[in-house]
Amino acid sequence: MEPNEIKNLIETGLPSSEAMVSGDGSHFEAIVVSGAFEGLSMVKEQQLVYGTLGDRITSGAIHALSIKAYTPQEWETQRKLTVSS
Repeated sequence: MEPNEIKNLIETGLPSSEAMVSGDGSHFEAIVVSGAFEGLSMVKEQQLVYGTLGDRITSGAIHALSIKAYTPQEWETQRKLTVSS
């Protein structure tokens, strides 16, 4: 799979989300920003993202996926911290 394919699956499965995906073939990293994460635990956030990928995890099309999930407010704070570093 290509990073853009995963990005599209996540953004389609989580309406009003933004995903940034990088990786090479079967190992990927995703940053996902969505209001749907509001009030959820980290585990629930990751379950939401994994749910958008259907059988691509179990089939092995995606071997490894590292997820960083943020609400829009958390993402804004993270971006400010990154810029000021």
